Amino acid sequence: MKKRLFPGLIIAAITSVMIFASCGKENENIEPNQKKTANVSFYLTDDPADYDAVYIDIQQVEITMEGQAAVALQPVRPGIYNLLDFRNGLDTLLLRADLPAGKISQIRLILGSNNSVVIDGQSHPLNTPSAQESGLKLNLKQEFAAGGSYVVWIDFDAGKSIVKTGSGKYNLKPVIRAYSQQTDGRIKGYVLPSAALVTVYASNGVDTYAAIPADDGYFMFVGLPEGTYSVTFDASAALYLDVSLNNVVVTYGKTTDLETTVLVQ
Repeated sequence: MKKRLFPGLIIAAITSVMIFASCGKENENIEPNQKKTANVSFYLTDDPADYDAVYIDIQQVEITMEGQAAVALQPVRPGIYNLLDFRNGLDTLLLRADLPAGKISQIRLILGSNNSVVIDGQSHPLNTPSAQESGLKLNLKQEFAAGGSYVVWIDFDAGKSIVKTGSGKYNLKPVIRAYSQQTDGRIKGYVLPSAALVTVYASNGVDTYAAIPADDGYFMFVGLPEGTYSVTFDASAALYLDVSLNNVVVTYGKTTDLETTVLVQ
């Protein structure tokens, strides 16, 4: 699994105002371009899924700003990504670009044909006709200020996005959301023992989010709306008792640490 590979920090250079008229004209040519764009880094992450692997072939990303035509961008690494590599707060840089300042209208992922899901060691092709033709569409209510630097996460819910048909085939009906640093609430912690086979759920009364802990018990929820949550540790192993924590407060820009929860028999 890969941690985030690059920090999304860009320092904008501001040209000093010069006394001479000739220098002033040069600055007039430079400064407007610098001030009209924002640097945005897009990262790919994933919610948990009960599969061996989910491979998605991302070939292109189209970004549409309000009032402007879509811009087609190449990922840092066009090709196949295993979404299950990016769980529990892990992510990977998908692309970084200078975008026109203003509100982003739509993000569209254009997929290639090499999409598959691996279940019990066996690979199955994922049918994604609409994604290949028009792209996977998602919206982000975010305004980018000129000269600013931003991070946006594209959260692909693999568990909800794969549908098995009556004929035994698998279709990709994507459930994706995007969130930014300004709308990123987080909960993290550990749950033990691993023998309890726990799935962790966080509910704010409107939506319920799930996390599958790593082998060492670590879990993290990312991109949560602000609010108060009930966190439930649901043990699949029958000998262990479930545990619930109430009144867990989530605030944007902060990570709520639940430390370690131990399930007992």
